[in-house]
Amino acid sequence: MLHFKTISDLRKGAGFAPPEHPQLSLLTGLRTCPLQGQKFTMDCYMISLKRLIGGVMLYGRTPYDHHNGCLSFIKPRQVLQFNDLELVEDGFMICVHEDFFNAHPLQNQLRNYHFFEYEIDEALHLSPREEAVIWELYRKIETEYNTNQDEYSRDIMLTHLDSILKYSQRYYKRQFINRAEASGKTISRFNRILSAYISGGSLFSKGLPTVNQLADELNLSPRYLSDLLKQETGKTAIELIHITMIAEAKNRLRSEDRNVSEIAFALGFENLSYFSKLFKREVGVSPNVYRKQFLN
Repeated sequence: MLHFKTISDLRKGAGFAPPEHPQLSLLTGLRTCPLQGQKFTMDCYMISLKRLIGGVMLYGRTPYDHHNGCLSFIKPRQVLQFNDLELVEDGFMICVHEDFFNAHPLQNQLRNYHFFEYEIDEALHLSPREEAVIWELYRKIETEYNTNQDEYSRDIMLTHLDSILKYSQRYYKRQFINRAEASGKTISRFNRILSAYISGGSLFSKGLPTVNQLADELNLSPRYLSDLLKQETGKTAIELIHITMIAEAKNRLRSEDRNVSEIAFALGFENLSYFSKLFKREVGVSPNVYRKQFLN
């Protein structure tokens, strides 16, 4: 597998001229994605706006219109492969080496932009108005990129890049709402799968349900699922799993004669202290105290 440590190496490997800046690359007018058919990684963040000439991209099993722009985000060292993609020319690709953010406030803020951990098919589908906003910010970066750069250039380009990320965060919230309307509330499907996991005996055979397991069932990435549920319910996927498991624990503490450790093990908890700590955090009292209160 190819790995590109620098922007210059990435552009050379993709067949492009050297960059105007050693840690930043801008490309427009692409008809195909570079390095077709090859798996590769890089030490860069990538933001790309593209529009397919034909075909449909799926979110899980839900088709989305591709006539509007599709904005995707890639983090460093994420495995990439483009196969036979043909694009309309009015798109762009921004590659930013991770060192470009060093000692800048945006370096720490990047972790708050969860969409860098979404799958490719969970890209952001822009409305025409949203696309115009993103293009305006790209053009501002491009102007600075192609101007004689000075001590202000980096901060100016990072400011516009930060704006792209903030607008993208806003637009994803809009998409979460639209997606729920198109495919049904995710929380309903999430709860059905979680209920089936508990009632079907998977707790004993597989242990506690994980966000990864449930995300796989829903054909979503774990991070995208958590953000989608957060938008719908105000709680992340792991928080909802904990709430469900503690509700099941409360029911068993009230209805079964087994001791607390046996119930914890039956629910998939391998560590009794972890179960007790989680139970107390959610309920306010320990499992033993809860059972005594109920019996009294």
